[in-house]
Amino acid sequence: MELLTSAGSKDEAAFRDLYTACSRRVFGQARRILLDPDISAEVTQEVFLLVWEQGDRYRPELGHPLTWLKTLTHRRAIDRLRSEVSRGARDEKWGRRNQSSAFDEVSEAVVGRDEASRVHAGMAVLSAVQREAITLAYFSHLTYAEVAVRLGIPVPTAKTRIRDGLRKMRSVLETRPNE
Repeated sequence: MELLTSAGSKDEAAFRDLYTACSRRVFGQARRILLDPDISAEVTQEVFLLVWEQGDRYRPELGHPLTWLKTLTHRRAIDRLRSEVSRGARDEKWGRRNQSSAFDEVSEAVVGRDEASRVHAGMAVLSAVQREAITLAYFSHLTYAEVAVRLGIPVPTAKTRIRDGLRKMRSVLETRPNE
């Protein structure tokens, strides 16, 4: 706790110690959400920049410092994930508008159908409650708290359903060829 409050007060030694003590956890959490190590490293850097710039906002009476760091990491990673998805959709839309006549629409359609069938197969292995939670979180872009409210369950239960469902889907998607 002292490291975080000292780091928030621009104490470079405390910040260095905090980074050494917590950066792996922050990176690991970002990586679980984003999957991409480079983007996860960027998010880790952004989180610690926030700690440096806004560490004085941390209130010890509201919770453990690691919880605060994890919350910052989760929010930043979800923001980045949504940004990447949005950018991909924007790039795809722009690309379709400006594509040349040499573009192979048939192969794109085949790849799209294959990806859709793989995701459909992944969703098929989920329980109904996991499928519902994942659909709300990823297709309706709801936060854990919003999913929990929508389903009438506690937030930790929503997180567990989403996490366990994603693990099941990942195992199905990794066992099928990506070609």
